Amino acid sequence: RKNAQGKPEPFHLYSMRQAIEENFILDVLENYTTYSLFYRLTKSIEDDPKLNKKKAAKAIGKFISLHPHNLSQKTQIIIEHFRNSVSKRIGGKAKAMLVCGSRLHAKRYYEEFGKYIKEKGYQNEMKVLVAFSGKVVDDNTPDGVSEPQLTGFSEKELPGVFEKEEYKILIVADKYQTGFDQPLLHTMYVDKKLSGVKAVQTLSRLNRIHPGKTDTFVLDFVNDRQTILDSFQPYYELTTVTEETDVNHLFDLKNHLDQFQVYWQKEINDLVAVYFHPLTKLNTEKQQSKLYAFTDPAVDRYKELEKEKQDEFKKGLRTWINLYSFLSQIMPFPADELEEFFAYARLLQKRLPKNDYSEQIVLDDEIALEYYRLQKIQEGAIQLQKDQQGELSGTSEAGLKRPKEEEAMLSEIITVINERFGTEFVEADKLFFDQIEEELYSDSNLGAQARANKMDTFKYAFDDKFMDKLISRMDQNQEMFERIVGDDLFGAVVREYLMKRLYQRFNK
Repeated sequence: RKNAQGKPEPFHLYSMRQAIEENFILDVLENYTTYSLFYRLTKSIEDDPKLNKKKAAKAIGKFISLHPHNLSQKTQIIIEHFRNSVSKRIGGKAKAMLVCGSRLHAKRYYEEFGKYIKEKGYQNEMKVLVAFSGKVVDDNTPDGVSEPQLTGFSEKELPGVFEKEEYKILIVADKYQTGFDQPLLHTMYVDKKLSGVKAVQTLSRLNRIHPGKTDTFVLDFVNDRQTILDSFQPYYELTTVTEETDVNHLFDLKNHLDQFQVYWQKEINDLVAVYFHPLTKLNTEKQQSKLYAFTDPAVDRYKELEKEKQDEFKKGLRTWINLYSFLSQIMPFPADELEEFFAYARLLQKRLPKNDYSEQIVLDDEIALEYYRLQKIQEGAIQLQKDQQGELSGTSEAGLKRPKEEEAMLSEIITVINERFGTEFVEADKLFFDQIEEELYSDSNLGAQARANKMDTFKYAFDDKFMDKLISRMDQNQEMFERIVGDDLFGAVVREYLMKRLYQRFNK
């Protein structure tokens, strides 16, 4: 039917927001992170956070060596992350999916995974499957190789095989990105450009509920947060992104919550003694409700607080739970006390009286601004907010012409960067960029890719070449090198302007 503005609208709306609120599906964007954030957070708990220049240079060098375009390095990241942060979730039954950009990528990833697992002796811990259609031709398979030839199972058998406990990760290329129902899927590793309905369908493979499954996790090597946000917006109502995550907020906020004296350590210890006891069965709501008794004293103390203090404590507790849930999937915390408090806090949160029926367990803008100051790029949970409508465009004439790009001189690019970031480039900085641009412009292979592809596709080739040139010249301007690599937003702007400028020059 059509609305008052004459636009088509559904007769009945059961939105993604409502489904999440009513616990029919999980929020797959709650713990979404990019590779750059993942790397930065894992480094943030090193013993010596005040790095000298030499140590900083080594850390940056490691960042480069783990560049996401390197399949073998990404294999290490994925498998070790799964072993350390995912494998114990959902009672040790959690599974993951790796989404690749092509069938060739899927085939090569499968080989890299097998090689790495064998080298590390992980054969008894995990097995991996791959799914793709047809045959893939590669250097070592000139006649092509099919999915059944690699896995030993027919295409019809594969979903059932993945059900088995020993199979932990499924590598896919298009296949199973839609219509695949596996409730034990907890984590998704994304190494493919996603946008629009494809992004929603792909990430939604994680949203199935299952006993013991309380969250999901996405580690994205390729996409930027805004693209994912824009993709989900029409299907929710409105989406926003939380501010940057600082690990220290976790401890600062815990200390702040302690000051309210709502809970006592003895009560937490008593709950933990039961909750983490191997013989305790918590399979039913009735059994789980017995644990709530340990939070009764805290609920009583909470009710005695003034209304303003109640709101402050509840918001702080909610924020701490979301923050720990997110960070614990990226980095190992040495203190068991945090995991124990997390278990207690989640139960306590459910018991606290609600002021409003519509109150949600999400990080709203107020909390985000209070606890997560935006410093570089936005990360953490991609928040889905209420009461705003998104609009889906209908099918229209396909665009066949490339958009005209506004051409900019290098001096203009530098001016824009200076204005945006408050930088003051000296002549050496301008020379640094000019030399990189000219070296890239002299690359005939890069030029051929620029002339044969749209800018969105050319970007991948440019990123690889740009990083190579950047590394080769790091000794000439280490300060600029560290700024580009260490500041994601600054680096992204520099790359974008240089990429567009080169694309225009190649296509003149």
